[in-house]
Amino acid sequence: MRKEFHNTHRTGWLRAAVLGANDGLVSTASLVLGVASAEASRGSVLLAGIAGLVAGAMAMAAGEYVSVSSQADTEKADLEIELKGFELDDAAEHAELAEIYVQRGLTIELARQVADQLMEFDALGAHARDELGISEVLKARPLQAAGASAASFVLGAAMPLLVTLVAPDRYLGELIAAASLVFLALLGAVAAHAGGASRIRGAVRVLVWGALAMAVTAGVGHWIGTPV
Repeated sequence: MRKEFHNTHRTGWLRAAVLGANDGLVSTASLVLGVASAEASRGSVLLAGIAGLVAGAMAMAAGEYVSVSSQADTEKADLEIELKGFELDDAAEHAELAEIYVQRGLTIELARQVADQLMEFDALGAHARDELGISEVLKARPLQAAGASAASFVLGAAMPLLVTLVAPDRYLGELIAAASLVFLALLGAVAAHAGGASRIRGAVRVLVWGALAMAVTAGVGHWIGTPV
């Protein structure tokens, strides 16, 4: 029997990890480019980048945790509604589940049989999956999402900081921009590959927006840092 390999089980952590790494890379690269464009010293550029890394990682973790926790709370509330429905009118819950299967193409008789058997085996799980769209694979996990988001942000932010640390002063801004664009393209390709999508499309997507963000920030830094 041919075995199929799907990517849906990765959506939870993949979304948080890609978002965190992309934000870490783009925001930190833009920050150090902006400061470097204002003709600041290497020490000032590094300090700004490290501060951005720490603040950004904490903000990403907190934001992801709050967001996914809200999703988890909503899921919990919906499941409690279903449990209450079983107590108040179990027959109506059977009929509701059967109707879902009828809409998916089963005959009324077969839909009722399927609904009865599934509810006998795991009533809440059947309604969670088929009525609410809640499954174990896609279930909200706040701590996992927060951890993945913060860790990936640090990883993404570390890349332009390493370049800032070793690049010659004369070409600091140019090398930060070039290396960051390469890292962005690689990130987009890897993320797309992990999700089963086109690597070229994924690379171009993050590359365009990342380049725009860095260009705008560098321009602002240069303009503010130029004596008037």
